Amino acid sequence: MPRPRILVIKLGALGDFLMALGPMQAIRRHHPDADLVLLTRPAYRGLGEATGLFQEVWIDPAPRWSPVAWLRWRARLRAAGFARVYDLQTSDRTAGYFRLFRRDRTPEWSGKVDGASHRHVYPADHRLHAIDRQRAQLAVAGIAEVPLPDLGFLDGDLAGFGLPARFALLIPGSSPERPGKRWPADRYGALAAHLAAQGVTPVVVGGPAEAAEARAIAAVEPATLDLTGRTDLGQLAALARRASVAVGNDTGPTHLAALAGCPTVALFSVASDPAKTAPRGAAVRELFAEALADLPAGPVIGAVTDLMK
Repeated sequence: MPRPRILVIKLGALGDFLMALGPMQAIRRHHPDADLVLLTRPAYRGLGEATGLFQEVWIDPAPRWSPVAWLRWRARLRAAGFARVYDLQTSDRTAGYFRLFRRDRTPEWSGKVDGASHRHVYPADHRLHAIDRQRAQLAVAGIAEVPLPDLGFLDGDLAGFGLPARFALLIPGSSPERPGKRWPADRYGALAAHLAAQGVTPVVVGGPAEAAEARAIAAVEPATLDLTGRTDLGQLAALARRASVAVGNDTGPTHLAALAGCPTVALFSVASDPAKTAPRGAAVRELFAEALADLPAGPVIGAVTDLMK
């Protein structure tokens, strides 16, 4: 008898994808004899494959306004023979994918779209955290236990970084289109100087786009170790497991650090809502200012000191 095929949809961004790993792992446990297929964006193909949860990873075609692309995508979805779909993205786009199936052959569907067999309804102005929202969604579909994501599958070699015995991760980046989510680099520099004075080496992580922030932090505290552009997700997880503390903006690597078990201070402004998107982990502190430019170093240093105790 053929194994049932189940589609899991999660497109991104990185922090959202990481928080959806717990639901994905719960779906795998609930369907041990099924072939799971992940639909995601190109940036998260490797991460999806690394989880070991999926037999296939599909890349979202993002058909947008092309009728030919929509017809091709409809044909692929219909031919796949999915018994159930878990829509963890719950966007207008993925609601459109639901409508591509024939009415008499629509798979069971977990999501918020009208007509779904396992519909999870919540108000448009909700302040549910993404993890709590997805737990409630999966409960409707019969999955009661959804722990926090287990990032044990993510690891990396740190031998080439020359790490000291004690270090802290500084995560000064975020989406380039949302500068309001960034705490100023000079404040990270003040924090770095405080850490260095306590015998804790500040280590800046992020992508190549954060190189300027790393240079600005190092200009304030020369002991800073700049690893921007030098780490993959596995190495970030390994760094987080060894670090004394992590401090970061509302961005994917901050979520990763918290989920990997690192005590984490997350910084928020009105550009994002911590009630809905704050990192989850064993020890997380959130600090909020309407504008992060108005958040002084003192409260952040205080939160870091408390977590490092």
